[in-house]
Amino acid sequence: MKTNELSTCFITDKVDACREFYQHYFSAKVIFDAGWYVNLRIGGDGPSIQFMKPQEAMPVFSGTGIMLNFNVVDVDAEHARLTKAGLQTAMPLEDHPWGDRGFSIMDPIGNSVYIYSDRDPIDEFKKYYRD
Repeated sequence: MKTNELSTCFITDKVDACREFYQHYFSAKVIFDAGWYVNLRIGGDGPSIQFMKPQEAMPVFSGTGIMLNFNVVDVDAEHARLTKAGLQTAMPLEDHPWGDRGFSIMDPIGNSVYIYSDRDPIDEFKKYYRD
């Protein structure tokens, strides 16, 4: 299968709050917005994410078990920017032995948003990396 893009759509009653959150904190651009469904492109030409109000007995996303991972050039700058903007971290900024430095925040529907930059892993974790 040749895939052109992979994106995630969350079923939620908080479409407006999610649109505003990702536009405000992650420079998301609206690609499509019907009010009940919004498609956002992160960072201009990055990945997209969608939010949709439940249709015909669809279950609403419960906000558990999902982590959105954003690999960025400078995690320290992103941490400073987002905490200065008033967001609280759910996980503090720290180095991780598996090969990154990161922190997380929560979005309006309970997704953990993990923001990180790559680092060299410690020897114990190097064996798990594949080319």
